[in-house]
Amino acid sequence: MDYSKTTNGQVINNKGFDYTLSLIGGKWKLRILFWLLTEDIMRYGELKKSLQGITHKMLSTQLKELEFDSLIIRHEYPQVPPKVEYYLSERGKSLMPALQELCKWGSEHIEDE
Repeated sequence: MDYSKTTNGQVINNKGFDYTLSLIGGKWKLRILFWLLTEDIMRYGELKKSLQGITHKMLSTQLKELEFDSLIIRHEYPQVPPKVEYYLSERGKSLMPALQELCKWGSEHIEDE
């Protein structure tokens, strides 16, 4: 069901909201995107170390989904041992202003409790 509502002169559409959540929802995807925003390029081990508590299987799955949704790019170098780097795609970078606003909001309200 498509639902739109006008509030304060802005149209809020659940279809766009649901689509965005389908790409970045869950416990780890926004965290992965945050680290790639702050570090530009990261290797798998660096991401694993930064995301304390994430399992190998979960990180691998989340990275594959983010790559499939064209939010990140996986670059594999043809060498032994294998070297793989991850970074934001242009599509992923276009999501970063929203992520930065979430960070800003959190910083402004962290002391509210």
